[in-house]
Amino acid sequence: MTRRFWGERGTAIVETALTLPLLLLVSVGIFEFGRAYQTWQVLTNAAREGARVAVLPNVAAGAPQARALAYMQSGQLSNAAGATIAVDTAVPISLGAAGTATGSRVTVSYPFQFIVLQPVARLIVAGSMTGAPIVLTASAEMRNETQF
Repeated sequence: MTRRFWGERGTAIVETALTLPLLLLVSVGIFEFGRAYQTWQVLTNAAREGARVAVLPNVAAGAPQARALAYMQSGQLSNAAGATIAVDTAVPISLGAAGTATGSRVTVSYPFQFIVLQPVARLIVAGSMTGAPIVLTASAEMRNETQF
């Protein structure tokens, strides 16, 4: 009778039940943070593309924002229209011993929403603001070209 209660039958299923949720959480976390890193890379490249347009002489108003938005859409960002793109064309840039120059800075902010981890976080931390998206920000700065 005691052998029946103290046997090792069922220990594998108990160990699986204890470790499988942790393994799945780590795996999903790797996927989600990989997706966040990919989104940040797209934002960085979009800011660079916008800065390349912003430094040109006689650039049309709104052209840097349009170029950055087009890059974000081609980068498969689903809510690219929800991004904030700020352009500053009078940024002082240090050239070291040669002095300073005027440059342009393009800053892109994008609300990023986790797919799986957001609802999991809401289950764990009830009543918190974990449902709000995370704002990813990237900026690029380049020296303005001069027209001769």
